[in-house]
Amino acid sequence: MRGNSEGVFYATPYYRISNDDGDLAVSGKGESNSISNQRSLIEDYVKDKPEIILCEERVDDGFSGVDFERPAFKQMMEDVKARKTNCIIVKDLSRFGRNYIEVGRFIQKIFPYLGVRFIAVNDNYDSAKGNNVEDSIMLPFKNLMNDSYSRDLSVKVRSQFEIKRKRGEFIGSFAVYGYKKNPENKNQLVVDEYAAAVVRDIFKWRLSGMSNEKIAERLNEQGVLSPAEYKRSLGLRYQSGFHVEKQAMWSPVAIGRILSNQTYLGWVVQGKRTTPNHKVKKVIEKNPDEWVIVRDMHEAIITEEDFQTVQNLMKMDTRISPGKARVYLFSGMLECGDCRAAMVRKLVSAGKDSEGKPRKYPYYVCSGYKKDKCCTSHMIREGELEKVVLIALNNHISALINLKQVLTILENTPHFRQETKKLDIQMLKMNEEIVRVQNLKVSLYEDLTDGVIDKEEYFELKQIYTKQIGELEKKKARLKEEQELCKIENIRKNEWMESFLQYQNLHSLSRDIVLKLVEKIKVFEKGRIKIVFRFQYDYEMALQTAAIYQEYQNRECKGEDQDGQKK
Repeated sequence: MRGNSEGVFYATPYYRISNDDGDLAVSGKGESNSISNQRSLIEDYVKDKPEIILCEERVDDGFSGVDFERPAFKQMMEDVKARKTNCIIVKDLSRFGRNYIEVGRFIQKIFPYLGVRFIAVNDNYDSAKGNNVEDSIMLPFKNLMNDSYSRDLSVKVRSQFEIKRKRGEFIGSFAVYGYKKNPENKNQLVVDEYAAAVVRDIFKWRLSGMSNEKIAERLNEQGVLSPAEYKRSLGLRYQSGFHVEKQAMWSPVAIGRILSNQTYLGWVVQGKRTTPNHKVKKVIEKNPDEWVIVRDMHEAIITEEDFQTVQNLMKMDTRISPGKARVYLFSGMLECGDCRAAMVRKLVSAGKDSEGKPRKYPYYVCSGYKKDKCCTSHMIREGELEKVVLIALNNHISALINLKQVLTILENTPHFRQETKKLDIQMLKMNEEIVRVQNLKVSLYEDLTDGVIDKEEYFELKQIYTKQIGELEKKKARLKEEQELCKIENIRKNEWMESFLQYQNLHSLSRDIVLKLVEKIKVFEKGRIKIVFRFQYDYEMALQTAAIYQEYQNRECKGEDQDGQKK
């Protein structure tokens, strides 16, 4: 051991504070105030102890005491093994650690075996004074109290974080790429215009048919810093488990994470991961239905329509042929109308071009037929398919233009506005009636225990009230359907309709247009196809609303009331 002089101890002062202790460094200081206080206390303690010589100190600033996976602590133990120190001094036992079992193991077994003197100043413990009855009782008790404190603190911190998550307050250490923390409110995100522009490009390129690999390649070629490197360029102390090279580059995985991140919709999405408890630091991924999501908490970078289109796109089979940068126009969108297998793209040669090279014509064929002949070919040429889809889209858009005009007129119809108001009043009264009957049902048990009714009457009345509640709930459901049909403002102004109307008089198709407007294309024999447009449910609701308007108009012309009776 270092120093052979009998009675001389070469001591390592050990200081620790965790992020949860609430005494962290303030701006302009390299360490927390608590570390300074610990240092002053230990230096004062050894002033009148000439046998103790202070050596190099070890500091773990920002590390929890529930385990001993701390860099400075490990270095201190290496010093002990290298015989550079034979004494360890801490402010108190909690600074050394807050794990009852591990702290006891070090103090009572490891240090005595290594010949290390251990001193906890404020706890008045010094192993050189020998083990007395008080120490044997109080030392484990103090360690247990420190352990309990750490557990209680962990519970309080987790509870506070959960409250903040449910409020939609951002509690992450670093903002999501594309955003930065609001300087005036660290729990709110604001748009980082430079990074947001990159995010918009990523979504735009994906919609245009580029794969994640090609997008990553383009960004790297353009010299755009990856999210990790961009954070470091801003001076943030960012560390990531995904960083494996000296300079992190864009990768298909990074692109995929951005394309699936709901934060870009203006939502705060948190609680994706957790740990079993304050001692076990193993990270557990939570199911998406357990995430805490609060909408409309900051400015959106991507529209919900584009975001959802990309999510649908990523579920498709959109592999790219070698040497190609983009997927084909209908990749992943075609299925056999009979066996529902995917349609695959093939090429057939027919004739030669002006240079004498074979002309190749693309067509699609049922993969079930191609694989094991379990279906017929359903063959259709790509050029023919494109023409038919273009015509169908233009027809659908024309129909929507007419439908929007009808809904606009309907919105301004006094009779329809009165009907909407009447339904709202009916729904209010329906809810009041359901609550009234539910209260009667609940009060039955009190009447039974008070002797107001007997057991037979109790079960009979309970059955009657249960039946009444069921009937009222059915009426409420029907009423709600009628209310949905009357929500003209939402139907007329909904973005789904504008998604189509912005593409009036199409002359050609592009990949992003097809993705935004078409859900699926079913191909049948003899070139017959069925197109499932996006927002089909909204379209059907709008049609039903228009039908209601037409019915009202017919009744008005005939002079009938709502029930078809003459006024």
